[in-house]
Amino acid sequence: MIDVRTLHTSELDDRELAAVRALLDEAFEGDFSDEDWDHSVGGMHALAWDGGRLVGHGCVVQRRLLHGGRALRTGYVEAVAVRAERRRQGVASAVMEALEHVLRRGGYELGALGAAEGAVPLYVGRGWQVWRGPSSVLTPTGIERTAEEDGHIYVLPLGAELEAGGELTCDWRPGDVW
Repeated sequence: MIDVRTLHTSELDDRELAAVRALLDEAFEGDFSDEDWDHSVGGMHALAWDGGRLVGHGCVVQRRLLHGGRALRTGYVEAVAVRAERRRQGVASAVMEALEHVLRRGGYELGALGAAEGAVPLYVGRGWQVWRGPSSVLTPTGIERTAEEDGHIYVLPLGAELEAGGELTCDWRPGDVW
């Protein structure tokens, strides 16, 4: 039986943080960098436990996305991962349910995430929509297109008025900006 707990990073002890990082390193097959880790702390985590073992994780961090001349308070989903032997058993859905609860109750105007191809059916099945407009990032030197991200960004409207096909610009951060 899966037990999903939602906690802020500040509520996680060293053992729990180490378990999360180990899960992410394993699930992303060594392709989870220190910058990726940095992007996934400082927000709300959904931890899926089974018999005292961490089997799934995801988190929501606050970001600002620019759209239609506005800076939208966005809950950005990061570091969604499930142990390989527990995939396709509802763990990711349970994690996303907890994160979507945070999004809907957290005062956000928009939910957003960058989706790996294999995760698209999960997100679409939960009502997330592919962003059909161009994407960009607000860098220290100005706005730069992120065309390679087009078609991989998904949004969950939470009250923000979104212009279909309009540009969506994320705030700057080191590493993967989306």
